[in-house]
Amino acid sequence: MKALCWQGKNNVQVETVNDPGILNPRDAIVRITRSAICGSDLHLYDGYIPTMEPGDILGHEFMGEVVEIGSGVKNLKKGDRVVVPFTIACGTCFFCQQQLWSSCDNSNPNAWIAERMYGFSGSGLFGYSHMLGGYAGGQAQYARVPFADVGPIKIPEELNDEQVLFLSDIFPTGYMAAENCDIKPGDVIAVWGCGPVGQFAIRSAFLLGAERVIAIDRFPERLQMAGAGNAEMINYEEVDDVIEVLKYLTGGRGPDACIDAVGMEAHGHGMFSVYDSAKLALRLSFDRPTALREAIQACRKGGVLSIPGVYGGWLDKVPFGAIFGKGLMVRTGQTHVHKYLKPLLERVQRREIDPSFVITHRVSLQDGPEAYDMFKKKQNQCVKVVLDPWKEARAA
Repeated sequence: MKALCWQGKNNVQVETVNDPGILNPRDAIVRITRSAICGSDLHLYDGYIPTMEPGDILGHEFMGEVVEIGSGVKNLKKGDRVVVPFTIACGTCFFCQQQLWSSCDNSNPNAWIAERMYGFSGSGLFGYSHMLGGYAGGQAQYARVPFADVGPIKIPEELNDEQVLFLSDIFPTGYMAAENCDIKPGDVIAVWGCGPVGQFAIRSAFLLGAERVIAIDRFPERLQMAGAGNAEMINYEEVDDVIEVLKYLTGGRGPDACIDAVGMEAHGHGMFSVYDSAKLALRLSFDRPTALREAIQACRKGGVLSIPGVYGGWLDKVPFGAIFGKGLMVRTGQTHVHKYLKPLLERVQRREIDPSFVITHRVSLQDGPEAYDMFKKKQNQCVKVVLDPWKEARAA
């Protein structure tokens, strides 16, 4: 089969690799009909996530048709259309039983690596380093899905692939970020980053009852998309101080909750931005927490800080005193996708939201390397790329 494989920093190639097979009775094989490039894939592309190896198949947002099942999979049959959550969970451990699916104790065979960095390991993830399981990802024509009796959700015929693909990650991730804000009527939510996760956080905040959402970014196409979802917009390159603007827009009080949907590769300006860039250049850090710093300082007293953005290591110059001094509630973590699959699918079925709004580019798997480069450089007004593994490459 064809697959997009990581070959080093800023180097993704289309390779011919072996088709996956059933390794465990609880496995299924899925013929992938749609996949996507996620913003967190860029952390791999940029070389910031350790334990990647040349030839690793990328991708954790995918769906398709079940073509083979293990003897222990009773909930699926050949021909079922399914969306596969990017977090891999066994369904039986303590954490799965608590619906803390991304903390599964049994799905990361390389848990010892993550334990050295974080104390404990989270769940295995598709296509996201050997530290998190070494599982082949879904930017390919086929994928092996472990614990298929727990993870995939069947999709009704009346919904097309693009309406449901993002149930695999970014829709639940944005929704959980908004849910973590404990939104009450009248609340004002500020969202740093209008990439795909930020877009779903904005719309999810409104679905959960926010009165206003303020979106912060620098790219006009992303801000326009946020505006189409009824958000107020701040281009941080056009203002002197984002925090002061947010105070002005909230009558001096600050947002009730702040969502950092950017994570470890935030951009900015000023002294701290120069400091972060210098540490990165010297390989003394892997994270640029510019957005996180602003979110902490901007949030109102007693407010909520929600962090769906990915961070990889130890953060420097983070104003933790402001978290303590203002009594902020901090909520973060890898998305518990399994928890949200059914309720969010029902929202799509009720036409409360059409997740395909976020797609700006549709390409073949063969065009994947160019799409990665375009997505990283934010060229051609690119917000979200969807891959069709069976589509012919565009003409040269």
